[in-house]
Amino acid sequence: MTETWDTIADWYAERVRTGSAMHEFARDALLDGLPADLHGQRILDLGCGEGLITRALAMRGGSVVGIDPSPRMIGHARAAEEATPTGARYAVDDGGSLATVAAGSVDWVTAGLSLNNVPDLAAAIRAVRRVLVPGGHLVFTVPHPCFEAPHARWNDGADEPPGRVVGNYLAEGFWRSANPDGSRRAGNQHRMLSTYVTSLVEHGFVIGRLAEPAPDARVIAEQPLRAGLPPFLLISSLRS
Repeated sequence: MTETWDTIADWYAERVRTGSAMHEFARDALLDGLPADLHGQRILDLGCGEGLITRALAMRGGSVVGIDPSPRMIGHARAAEEATPTGARYAVDDGGSLATVAAGSVDWVTAGLSLNNVPDLAAAIRAVRRVLVPGGHLVFTVPHPCFEAPHARWNDGADEPPGRVVGNYLAEGFWRSANPDGSRRAGNQHRMLSTYVTSLVEHGFVIGRLAEPAPDARVIAEQPLRAGLPPFLLISSLRS
């Protein structure tokens, strides 16, 4: 069976909710790019999955809507909201069009490990620009493209120093991980760092921050070979 985000949604929600160091680290890294107090701020969480980041934004006081193209993921997000209300709302929508979101209606767009799943990056950035107010912010994380390129693998040190062995970084496009316990078995769009930066600039965004957060103790304890390698790339930008 070819996996999709719908087919892995139950597994993914269970993994996130039972404690995943990588997902918690990614959430916290993205939240570091936003104010601690979001009262009065309208936020769109693009590619929200089961709502991990959406809930955190709502708990900071933001008026937040999470969107995701997977109906089953949105079902999990709504179930979590019903169980423990935060004020977050959810809708099924495509990050490449944001058809349910009005133009100039949000102050912030967040995208935690989701733009790397959108097939057409330029369309997604145009859609984000459309829904943001002038001066609005886009903050997103993606798997670090230098280390999560297609066919990259871990070397345990048996024949060479332990670490990450990277494949063809220049080979942009869709790929699936062969890891049966990894979310990227549902597919992932590999893009070079320069592709993300260039697309933002071409669509009228000003980059305010580009960060490569080092893994914290939680991540290293869960995946020791990641010590010394940033798992994610974070970019914070401003709509001109």
